[in-house]
Amino acid sequence: MKYYYILILILIGQFIYSQKSYAQRPNILIAISDDQSYPHMSASGCKFINTPSFDRIAENGVLFSNAFVTSPGCAPSRASLVMGRYPWQNEHAGNHSAIWPKKLIPFPDLLEDKGYFIGFTGKGVEPFEHGLGGRDINPAGYEFNEFKNNPPARSGIDRVDYAENFKAFLNEKDEDSPFCFMYLSKEPHRGFELGSGVKSGKSTKDVTVPPFLPDTEEIRSDLLDYALEIEWFDLHLAKILKVLEESGELDNTIIIVTSDNGMAFPASKALCYEYGIHVPLAISWGDKITGGRIVDDLVGLIDIYPTLFEILDLPLPVNNPVEGKSMANILFSDKEGKIDNTRKAVYAGRERHSYSRWQNLGYPQRTIRTDKYLYVWNFYPERWPAGAPERFDGNGELVTAFTDVDQASGHKKVANAILVDERNDPVIKPFFELAFERRQQEELFDITKDPGCTTNLAYNSQYESVKEELNTQLFDYLRKTEDPRIVGSNPDIFESYRRYAGTRNFPEPDWVKDMDAEKIEHLLKTLEEDNEPIVLPKEIGDWGLKMGRWELVKAGEKKWKLYNIEKDPDKTKDLSTQKYRVVDNLIKLYDYSMVSKSK
Repeated sequence: MKYYYILILILIGQFIYSQKSYAQRPNILIAISDDQSYPHMSASGCKFINTPSFDRIAENGVLFSNAFVTSPGCAPSRASLVMGRYPWQNEHAGNHSAIWPKKLIPFPDLLEDKGYFIGFTGKGVEPFEHGLGGRDINPAGYEFNEFKNNPPARSGIDRVDYAENFKAFLNEKDEDSPFCFMYLSKEPHRGFELGSGVKSGKSTKDVTVPPFLPDTEEIRSDLLDYALEIEWFDLHLAKILKVLEESGELDNTIIIVTSDNGMAFPASKALCYEYGIHVPLAISWGDKITGGRIVDDLVGLIDIYPTLFEILDLPLPVNNPVEGKSMANILFSDKEGKIDNTRKAVYAGRERHSYSRWQNLGYPQRTIRTDKYLYVWNFYPERWPAGAPERFDGNGELVTAFTDVDQASGHKKVANAILVDERNDPVIKPFFELAFERRQQEELFDITKDPGCTTNLAYNSQYESVKEELNTQLFDYLRKTEDPRIVGSNPDIFESYRRYAGTRNFPEPDWVKDMDAEKIEHLLKTLEEDNEPIVLPKEIGDWGLKMGRWELVKAGEKKWKLYNIEKDPDKTKDLSTQKYRVVDNLIKLYDYSMVSKSK
C-alpha cells in the first residue's frame, strides 16, 4: 500500500510538472505578406519603403538574407510552409485553387492536438477548396475576419482589420493555452490604388528599379504604390505587436515575419526566378535568440515547421514526412554570416498558377539556387511562361491575355500592363521579352552579378560544367523527393488536378499540331482523369450539415447557425457571427453533393 501511495504522488508530481511545462510553452506568431520580394524592407537598406515593425523583429532576432519559398505562387507556397514539404510532394495542394486532400495534415492541426489554440486573420492558406477535400477548417487554423475597416483605407487595401481580429482571437482562447496565430495579410497583392504612393508623399527619385523593368516615371510610381501596401502590412504588424505587449505575451512569443512569394510584377511572381522565390525573413523570440544578427545561410520557409517542432520538442509526423530542415541551430547561435555549412542549396518549383493556357495547362518549372547560381529547368518550353498571349472574350473575339501576370492585360499605367501594351516600343521590348516570351529549356543565372536574372548563361560554353553540375544536383534531389515529373507513373499528373476558380477560353496553340501524336493523346487523356478526393458531408434534419467539428443549421432565408460540436456539444455558442468561411464552404459542398446525387 505504501508503494501505491508513492506511485500516486509521483504521478501527481509528473502531472503538475507537465502542466507547468505546458503553460511555459512559447506562443507562435507568423506574419506573412502577400507578394513581397526580398529587398523590400528598410532593414535591408531599401530607401523607398519604411518597415519599422519588420526591422524591430530583425533587430531583436535574426534577419535572414537568403530565405526562399518553394514556389513563386501563394497557394503551393503556403501549403509547403504548413506541410514542410515541396509542392511536388503535396499532390493537389501543389497547384493553385485545387482541392486540399484531407490526408495532408498541416502543422497547426498537430499543435492544436497538443493544446495550442490555432487561428488566422486575412487570406489563410489559400486559394484551395478545403471543404471539398474534407477539411473542416483552413490549414492555418480557425478564421478571424469578422472585424473590418469601414470605410476601407483606400482602394486596393483589404477591409479586414487584422489587429482587431487578433484581439478577438486572444479573447476566445483559454487563458492558459499557448497559441499559434497567423497574420496573413492580403497586401501588397495587386491591384494597388494608382498613384497612391506619390499621393502619400513618397518620391519616385528614391525608387530602385529592378533590372528586369524599364526605368520610367510610371514604373517608379507603380513601385511606390507597391511600397505603400507593404507599409500597410507592417503597420498592422505593429498593432499586433502592441497587443502582444499589452497582454504580457510578447517575450514568450516566437515571431516569424516573411512573405509567400515575390512581388506581383513581370519576371517575379509565378516564375522561379530570384524576385519570384527570394523573400524577406526575420525571426525573434524575446531574449531566447541573440538579436541584431544577419545570417546568410540558404534557408527556406519549408524549414519553419521542423524548426518550431524542434523548439517545442514535438515529434515530426511519420505520414507525409517533413522535408524541411530545422533552423534551430542557426537561431540559437550567436554568430552571423554563414553558420551551417551543410546548407548548400534550396529548391523550388511551380505547376499551374492561374487559368492561363489552352486546356488549363500549367507551366512546370523546377529550380535549384546555390550561393552563386540559380538554375531552372522548364519542362515545356513551347508553352508561354506568363500565360498564352491571346484568349477568347465573351464574344468569341481574340484579346490580349498573358494572365499568369496580374493585371498584364488590364491596359492601365502599371508595370505589368505597360510591358504588354507597349511591347513594340524599342525601349520596352527587351523587358517584355524577359518576362513574357517563351524560354529555352534550361536557364542559368549568376546571381552575384545578375540578381534580376536577365542573362541566361545556360548555353554559354564557359558555363557548361556549372550547368551540368547543377542539372545533376537538381534532378538527383527531385528523384530523392519523388517528384512525379521525374519518377511518377504519369509525369503530367498535375495537369489533371481540377482548378475550381474561374475559367478562360484559349485557342489551340501551334505546338499541338507539331507534337508527337502519342504524347498529345496521353496529355489529353490525363486532362480527362477524375482523381479528385471529394469528401461529402453528412446531411441532418430539414436542412443542415455535419463535417468534422462543425454543424451548420439553416436559420431562415440565407441565414445559418454554425456550431463547433467538438468543443460545444450542447450547441450553446453560434459561431456564424465570426463569418467563418467554413459556412460558405459547407453550403458549396452541400450543393456539390446534391449535383452529384442527381447524376
